[in-house]
Amino acid sequence: MEKFVKPVQVRWSDLDPNFHLRHSVYYDWGALVRIEFLYQFGLTTAIMQQLNFGPILFREECVFKKEIVMGDEITIDLQLLKSKQDFSRWSILHTIFKNTQVAALVTVDGAWLDTVKRKLTIPPDEGKRVFTEMPRHKSFEWIG
Repeated sequence: MEKFVKPVQVRWSDLDPNFHLRHSVYYDWGALVRIEFLYQFGLTTAIMQQLNFGPILFREECVFKKEIVMGDEITIDLQLLKSKQDFSRWSILHTIFKNTQVAALVTVDGAWLDTVKRKLTIPPDEGKRVFTEMPRHKSFEWIG
């Protein structure tokens, strides 16, 4: 897949006392887009629950570039930055656009958790298949 882009709407409850987007909303939007991507490719929470695995994050970072306020037109993409060959560990970049300008960059480092053993795991074939479909950043790299 070449691109995965989702529009989002700035809500009144997303704003802080300065009338711009609260910092935590950027992270919420990243999670929303990641989960929508998984769902679009058939990896629903019901399937993850049935197969006893789910995504977890080790690190989440946002670099803020442009202020976002009520009424701004916002879209967010998702690109795989790096991954192990078995997709057990990965990094994803979300670019948040305000109109056509980059407003923020959200980077997450994550893995898969066996929800019964409560230990890191290699995803089942369903998880691998979905990550194979994920758009890759121009600097994508396989990691050891």
